[in-house]
Amino acid sequence: MSKLKIAVIGNPGSWSTERLADALEENTGFRCVVEMSASSMDFDNRSLLLGDVDLASLDGLVIKKIGPEYSSDMFNRLEVLRFFCKIGIPVYSRPERIMAALNRLSCTVTLQKGDIAMPSTFITEDIDQAVKVVARFGKAVFKPLYSSKARGMVVVEDDKHCRLNIENFQAAGNTTMYIQKMIDIPGKDLGVVFLGGEYIGTYARRQGFSWNTCTSSGGRYEEYEPGPETIELAHKAQSLFGLEFTCVDVVETETGPMVFEVSAFGGFRGLMEACDIDAAKLYAEHVIRKLEA
Repeated sequence: MSKLKIAVIGNPGSWSTERLADALEENTGFRCVVEMSASSMDFDNRSLLLGDVDLASLDGLVIKKIGPEYSSDMFNRLEVLRFFCKIGIPVYSRPERIMAALNRLSCTVTLQKGDIAMPSTFITEDIDQAVKVVARFGKAVFKPLYSSKARGMVVVEDDKHCRLNIENFQAAGNTTMYIQKMIDIPGKDLGVVFLGGEYIGTYARRQGFSWNTCTSSGGRYEEYEPGPETIELAHKAQSLFGLEFTCVDVVETETGPMVFEVSAFGGFRGLMEACDIDAAKLYAEHVIRKLEA
């Protein structure tokens, strides 16, 4: 058993955070789950405090989540951890790499710079322009810059309600509107998962009673074997970010695979339920190997 002391940055009580903490404890005998909103950074003393515990005394940190909801607050917490890296404490994945994938626009810019195939995407703060692009797309998905599992996403069609729906979306706090052409999916999309840049498996999210495939909308996980073209595209997409563990959201269309996004954190449940792959265990062992190298 390793003697390393590794904490998990996450949401205490959540399934994925606790599963990763369990896996690390099984391998090291040490368990610590850190909620970043409850921690304090002392720059003078180079300390990150959780109560009376100084996390700077540990051997490393693994980031599973950085808060219960996606928001700009996450960047502040990651900035603290970015300084943590500066003083020599290993953090997985590196905070600046998570930052590049955390915001949907930042993620898309990186993917576009890498020539990754994606659905047609339009960014604007102007409602008139948004109306015009919906007319061009026919049907579009308006996506918040900070969200996961389709939360806050709105489907807007080129009809008499178009402008009102767009105005309501922007008024809900989406000043910058991320607009993506709605494409036909073959009843499912894919989570293609990588650990340390290496492919470990794929699960499908089968569509339920909604336009999206989220389990909260009736979707379900299924085992799936993608073709080499899909794996190659996903591998290229995740390589642009350098994350230790991530899932690439891919849809296989009639014209070839396309990427929706690269997850800043990745998920464990899809691989577990669909493929019986314990990604938390694999991730814990991966981090331990890197720290002991």
